[in-house]
Amino acid sequence: MHADLLVIGFGKGGKTLAGALGRQGKRVVMVEQSGQMYGGTCINIGCVPTKALIHRASTRPDDADPRRWYADSVTFTTSLTALLREKNFRMLDSLESVTVVTGTAAFLDEKRVEVTAGDDRLEITADIIVINTGAVPVIPDIPGLRESPHLLTNTDLIASPALPGRVAVLGGGYQGIEFAALLASYRAETTVLESAGRILRREDEDVAAAAEQILRDEGVTFVTGARVSRVGGSAEAAIVHYEVDGGQHTLEVDAVVAAAGRAPNTANLRLDAAGVRLTASGAVEVDDHLRTSRPHIFAIGDVNGGPQFTYISLDDYRIVLDQITGQGRRATTDRVAVPSTLFMTPPLARVGLTEAEARAAGRGVRVAAKPIAAIAAMPRARIVGDTRGLMKFVIDAETDEILGAALLSVDSQELINTVALAMRGGTTASGLRDAIWTHPSSTEAFNEVLATIVG
Repeated sequence: MHADLLVIGFGKGGKTLAGALGRQGKRVVMVEQSGQMYGGTCINIGCVPTKALIHRASTRPDDADPRRWYADSVTFTTSLTALLREKNFRMLDSLESVTVVTGTAAFLDEKRVEVTAGDDRLEITADIIVINTGAVPVIPDIPGLRESPHLLTNTDLIASPALPGRVAVLGGGYQGIEFAALLASYRAETTVLESAGRILRREDEDVAAAAEQILRDEGVTFVTGARVSRVGGSAEAAIVHYEVDGGQHTLEVDAVVAAAGRAPNTANLRLDAAGVRLTASGAVEVDDHLRTSRPHIFAIGDVNGGPQFTYISLDDYRIVLDQITGQGRRATTDRVAVPSTLFMTPPLARVGLTEAEARAAGRGVRVAAKPIAAIAAMPRARIVGDTRGLMKFVIDAETDEILGAALLSVDSQELINTVALAMRGGTTASGLRDAIWTHPSSTEAFNEVLATIVG
């Protein structure tokens, strides 16, 4: 089979590119390794199911059994992802010039890719090839962990309707904290083991401390400075062995959640056969236009080592489409003020520099910060019954430029987009402070918080 475009992996950027060129009449082949992954990581094993589970937890009646509610919630998310998966498949399969092939792809050379499924084999040649294979969970190299029947990855966690009663989460970064928040919301006994001195090391200490207190109040236990040495146990329970300040400790749990992040999925692609180079971290090496060491081969999404967000994969699509059919000007360097959200409850949303990063960069900094409970001009938080968290803005002392923000509050996953847009458009802190916002809303908190700027 020959194609104008071959896309390996059904993720956000790849499927959008395949659809765009398919609608232009180009011959497109989309290869996906699993029929359970049409649409990519986000809708099947990432953003959609985890956020659906978190939302469902907040709707549990007080008299509803958490375990039963969890099982029902998993059933709900399974149906939801099945619906979205089918819609994604039909989105491409309905296009006459697009062929969806289910199987495992590996390069034969820089123009030829072999796809296998059982005993079946298909060879595809293509003028343009896009690698969009995403990322896979990282399992820490801890003796006994990989072999433990109690090990769970994010994929395992959202697939089973059985809520573990006692859980150890290995890692206090964004992924670990989101898992911990999810499990605690269903009343699982959750312990986070973090090797550093505190959780959320990329955040300012005051922001991380506020997030930690919220989770402690929800029942999460944190052990920092913990070095996990091995995982043992039996078929009934896991025993996690760890050391803190030279002291030896054990923790008996029903499940061990590995939260060490995700690594680019390149292991089975035989990229060396195509002459495609990898970075030291194992990602596909790309330039600012997402071209690999072979100019007709692109890599988009998590596999290229960039930020692991669905919306970054979508922007990757725009860059590659501009290379193929546009003027070739769009680049990864165009990205400014890209926001992110950690979906605990309430969410922690971030954009730009932290205070520590700004000071380390030599910027003169002023800070505007206030606990949500102390913000009079944010009745929205009281209306929905959640006044936890804080808002913090980092501002250039000379120019009034917004350098960054951390919003730990109700609606922060939406608020942060407004801040990011302001940063991209050059709106100053004073401009955001004096803007007119609807009432009662969460956005109007900006009026009050940004009036507290101190040097």
